[in-house]
Amino acid sequence: MERKLTCIVCPLGCELRAEITDGKVQSVTGNTCPRGAKYAESEVVNPRRTVTSTVRCINGSVLPVKTDRAIPKEKMAECMKIINNTIVRLPICVGDVIIRDVFGANIVATQNK
Repeated sequence: MERKLTCIVCPLGCELRAEITDGKVQSVTGNTCPRGAKYAESEVVNPRRTVTSTVRCINGSVLPVKTDRAIPKEKMAECMKIINNTIVRLPICVGDVIIRDVFGANIVATQNK
């Protein structure tokens, strides 16, 4: 089986082709650097994403947040449910952990409030 991907590791956006057998990447072509091959393998075998969103503040405003590392792509909807059910008290500083250990990542503030 062949899967076509666009690499997102750098601005070049290489068009990648990954040959897959039994759920494993056998080869990657189209990458101009080794990072492209690594990205293709990760995307095929274990896709992960950084989640960005907002949480409600007790005063009615919203605070922008993100995961401090990528989480499994299939857990994004569950992560959003957790974020949407959270209300924080101010003040908050950039980098403060808002929610700990959500599928292996912390949800952190991306703005001072």
